[in-house]
Amino acid sequence: MPTKALHTPLGWISLTEADGAITALHWDRSGTDDTPLLAEATRQLTAYFAGDLQVFDLPLRPSGGAFQQAVNQAMQAIPYGETRAYGHIAKNLDAMPQPVGNACGKNPIAILIPCHRVVGATGLGGFSAPGGVETKVALLRHEGAYSLLI
Repeated sequence: MPTKALHTPLGWISLTEADGAITALHWDRSGTDDTPLLAEATRQLTAYFAGDLQVFDLPLRPSGGAFQQAVNQAMQAIPYGETRAYGHIAKNLDAMPQPVGNACGKNPIAILIPCHRVVGATGLGGFSAPGGVETKVALLRHEGAYSLLI
């Protein structure tokens, strides 16, 4: 599958494409492929980190079952610069917060599917990217949402 790496303020990330959609974001420096979709995804991520883009417009195809897809959709509905609690998403999905947190942690396309915008009722919660919560804080600060939590 075509994969392209780009350097961001958070370090290197790589995007993977399959069948005309982004399927994964990895926190590494693998891939030098250059398809039109990967070039556009790179352009949009660069604009996001420059503060010039708030909504991604890319075809995404994350893996996972029905519940994972429902959580992914809920995360994508959280506007830039805002957060939602695991419990809020759980209530809307008629689920418990812990499975929502687990699904957030399994999000295969972080940033583009903004799992960093999902927080605990009394704090940040976790983050599965390298750097953990520090990376989540950096993304929330970038979006101007971190000050809402402190």
